[in-house]
Amino acid sequence: MKKTTYFTFFTIMLLASFNSYAQDREAKHTYTYKKDNPNGIGKWYMGREIAYVMGYQGIGWLERTEREEEEKTAKLLSNLNIYSTDVIADIGAGSGYHVFKMAQMASKGLIYAVDIQPEMLVAMDYKINADNIKNVETIKGGEQSENLPENSIDKVLMVDVYHEFNYPAEMLASIKKALKPNGRIFLIEYRGEDGNVPIKPIHKMTEKQAIREFAVAGFVLENNIDNLPWQHCMIFKVK
Repeated sequence: MKKTTYFTFFTIMLLASFNSYAQDREAKHTYTYKKDNPNGIGKWYMGREIAYVMGYQGIGWLERTEREEEEKTAKLLSNLNIYSTDVIADIGAGSGYHVFKMAQMASKGLIYAVDIQPEMLVAMDYKINADNIKNVETIKGGEQSENLPENSIDKVLMVDVYHEFNYPAEMLASIKKALKPNGRIFLIEYRGEDGNVPIKPIHKMTEKQAIREFAVAGFVLENNIDNLPWQHCMIFKVK
């Protein structure tokens, strides 16, 4: 009896150790490190070097008057098919360029404006208070979580920001928890396949690369709406 007990205990411990080792091994190999591009952080995910975050000093570029003409932002937002009651998270909201437009469209809903930089949140809070906007809530995001309530979001918008996430795998896992069962992610990224798009290559993404990374996180591409001058508009849903 004792021998059987010892054997069972040893087997359980061995399996636990193996599972722990496998998890550690997987975690260690999620990201690799190699400095290659001056605009990259030297951290790689699935063959892609992660770009530096654009600092709050670039807020003027986000609010440039020619942005609508260059990027057709009104058409971008029409792609989201926003309902008045939608709960939408703009992750990497920056100055709130899209946030405040969506707030008017989802007048009975809620817009979460998520950003990791306090200066961006201050800029958005100023406008919220100045214009007495009731359906926008700013949230300080983290490197591994957007800090949204679970099962609460109809649509997630990420405009030219995903490629800058220091922990893309962890962020997608967090976003997946925040989405409602029928929720969608709208991934907007400059087209990496198009050399004519006047953006540095490290700040672009190909459809193929996005599909690879999102598939690992449990998402599938539902559609890529090809009606923007420079950007992909990729719609992902949970598998």
